[in-house]
Amino acid sequence: MSRVHLAGMGLACALGDDMRSALASLKRGGVPTRPVTVADGIRWPVHALAPRPGDWTQRLRDTVREVVAQTGDWGDRTAPLFVASSSLDIGFMEHEKQDLRLGGDLQDFADVVADSLGWQGPAFTVSTACTSALNAVLAAADLIRAGEADEALVIGAEMGNRFTVAGFGAMQLLSPDSARPFGEGRNGLVLGEAVAALRLGSRPARWQVAGGANVVDGRNPSGTEASAVHAMCRGALEQSGLQPGDIDLIKVQAAGSPVNDAIEAEALKQVFGPLPPLVSLKPALGHTLGASGAAELALLVGCIEEGVWPIVDYPIDTSLDIELSTQLPQRLRNILLNFAGFGGGHASLVLKDTAP
Repeated sequence: MSRVHLAGMGLACALGDDMRSALASLKRGGVPTRPVTVADGIRWPVHALAPRPGDWTQRLRDTVREVVAQTGDWGDRTAPLFVASSSLDIGFMEHEKQDLRLGGDLQDFADVVADSLGWQGPAFTVSTACTSALNAVLAAADLIRAGEADEALVIGAEMGNRFTVAGFGAMQLLSPDSARPFGEGRNGLVLGEAVAALRLGSRPARWQVAGGANVVDGRNPSGTEASAVHAMCRGALEQSGLQPGDIDLIKVQAAGSPVNDAIEAEALKQVFGPLPPLVSLKPALGHTLGASGAAELALLVGCIEEGVWPIVDYPIDTSLDIELSTQLPQRLRNILLNFAGFGGGHASLVLKDTAP
């Protein structure tokens, strides 16, 4: 079976419209959130994309084109395209006064993305809440491993809309100030907007998608299940041919939830014993929901390649008995990235650095 490599990546997020500007902002300590008003007197902070001219659809098209351009020349554009999102086209529907459905056909959003790129190959929609983009990566990797495609493009997209912010706020899941994963006094997550692109292929490159796993446990539809964290980590390790001690860094899911962060921390300690270094990107990027699997993977690789590392400017909850890494770890060969989402979705990916 073919090995799967990360051949290119692109990112637009609150930190910047491309990888270089995002890393520069991260190095300076990040950027402030923007308040989003969902009703009279009700506002929540969001890590929002920079304002652009045009209507919602035009902003989506322009952002997608610019992000995909960061991944290189695609030639005839006949490779499989996977479009991952949680909110899909809800932002568009908010501005259609004659259409109150808040969503059309499930494939509509992917078709708009494909059309904006002039894409000729098959386009697939992946919408599994906050695990969407990682599941898209796993699906694309399966195609390449099986020899059914030489390359595939994964796009994770979460564009601005008030509906999602209002929903998370109504569930009392949002922080009124900032996200503090594993932090003392953490009080909720902060949402983020992002468009990210990952170019996967069978040709050798520095980064290899070594394995992954997707586990669904619906006993707590809006929370993290410890047994599912165990299963996703062990499944990703097994497919990669690795043991827990082989992992040099874990990109945690932790978003700042008082309960879910604690469950994840304890579950990771049970799987790994002595924990490897941990890193969280959500304080800088926001929780980008369905795009997070692509956005956080891209940003993490960019951080490693350029020697930039997110700061931790808040105290960690000592009762969790863990730490977040405050500097780029010296030895990074095998990296585990964890994600979890509504509906009981838990997904992990092992990324291997093949550089000598």
